Amino acid sequence: MEFVAEAYTDVGIKKETNQDSALIQEADTAAGKAILAVICDGMGGLSKGEVASASLVKECERWFQEVFPAVLDRGLEEQDLYKNLEEMVRNKSDQIMEYGRNEGVDLGTTIVLLLIVANRYYLLNVGDSRAYRIYDSLQQLTKDQTYIQRELDQGRMTPDQALKDPRRNVLLQCVGSGNYLKPDFYSGEVIPGENYMLCSDGFRHFVSEEELYQYLNPKAADTSPRMQECMKYLTELNKYRKEQDNITVVLIHTQ
Repeated sequence: MEFVAEAYTDVGIKKETNQDSALIQEADTAAGKAILAVICDGMGGLSKGEVASASLVKECERWFQEVFPAVLDRGLEEQDLYKNLEEMVRNKSDQIMEYGRNEGVDLGTTIVLLLIVANRYYLLNVGDSRAYRIYDSLQQLTKDQTYIQRELDQGRMTPDQALKDPRRNVLLQCVGSGNYLKPDFYSGEVIPGENYMLCSDGFRHFVSEEELYQYLNPKAADTSPRMQECMKYLTELNKYRKEQDNITVVLIHTQ
């Protein structure tokens, strides 16, 4: 399987610094081509969020280059892969917390990580950055770890109420803040011709699912120039509609 992958990020209309960080890495392996994509969103109201997100992205890059080959050599067992990824994220979370204590600041970051290898995708998620599969429809693959999502799941809030609730950005957990950390994992089959999209929450607040599908489906965005054009258009549309956060998106086309 081959990949076309692009990333786009924008500081947005309000913030002075971009606390989002993104990564795309590809490798030739015995199991075929592999690709790793990551988006980390430094906590908006916490100090030095960009430090947390950038350091976690750098650790993901190190994991892909130094640890992932050994996981492949052992046969790419799903539970082994998840164990390694969770250990990597937990260790980095401890380091971020220690840095925060030494500097006297609070900082943290979300993470959504997508690994595609041997015709399967593997996802890790902490927080409210998201992953989507886009083919004949737009399918959200991850579930937000937020107060709002928990209330929706437990039937204490309707979708209409959730859209207007001021607590929509309250996370239940993030990397580098708090001792409790339990990533969510997802996996599935990859079919050539699909698109996979990762985004920070700033990319999706003010655009509809219909608009996301219209501009990011495999027919609309299947080459690097078209992917960049579509991601930039949706970013500018978010800004026009007064999105206040940083905006970051990664798009992968499989072929």
